[in-house]
Amino acid sequence: MTLAALRLAARAAVALVLCTGAVRAEGCRLALLMALDVSSSVDDAEYTLQKQGLAAALADPDISQSIFGGEGDVVLGVYEWSGRRQSVIVLDWTPLTDEAALQQAVAQILAAPRSHNRFPTAMGYALGYGATMLQRAPVCSRRVIDVSGDGITNDGFRPQQAYAHFPFTNVTVNGLAVLGSDPRVVEYFRGEVVHGPGAFVEVAQSYEDFRRAMTLKLFRELNDMIVGQLLP
Repeated sequence: MTLAALRLAARAAVALVLCTGAVRAEGCRLALLMALDVSSSVDDAEYTLQKQGLAAALADPDISQSIFGGEGDVVLGVYEWSGRRQSVIVLDWTPLTDEAALQQAVAQILAAPRSHNRFPTAMGYALGYGATMLQRAPVCSRRVIDVSGDGITNDGFRPQQAYAHFPFTNVTVNGLAVLGSDPRVVEYFRGEVVHGPGAFVEVAQSYEDFRRAMTLKLFRELNDMIVGQLLP
């Protein structure tokens, strides 16, 4: 689905809310936690495309409009993940209250050095880290972890074990599966990684496609869109 189609669906959802008189929560509407893969399957060029793709997606006019156009704030956090004990915060919880705050967050993401580059894919540990980080987030109507990756778990416990033993109540986990490193990645994300209400997987054809896929995913997350319920 294209971003133009998603915009049309978002407008339809807004119209439905206005017609039915539904009221959105004040205060914080979304705690969004981005988890970026820095395992050994991601080389330096791919890492740069991933980080720059996230920054460009956040700065996209449609995304900034989605951030500032809703009732209530969006708070953003970003961390990198790879092995069992190699999850590192890139951006701690930051309220995106205005354009200056968004630009500062983007600049911090771009300026951060790569935390690790030689460890395996411990996605269960990464999700546990994200759930723990969410415990420190402001109280928000929705809580979403946004996991990007190009492989499947090959170290430590699996995502389903993380969901069983860490605090994931009312947490949605969405995935951005990047093709190229492992042919099983999309099936794995759909079967093992996504979790919670409205969860979905966006697919990037390669790291060169990361920016496009991330922009689509952020648009859906920020507008709380379940596409199958909005479009035929």
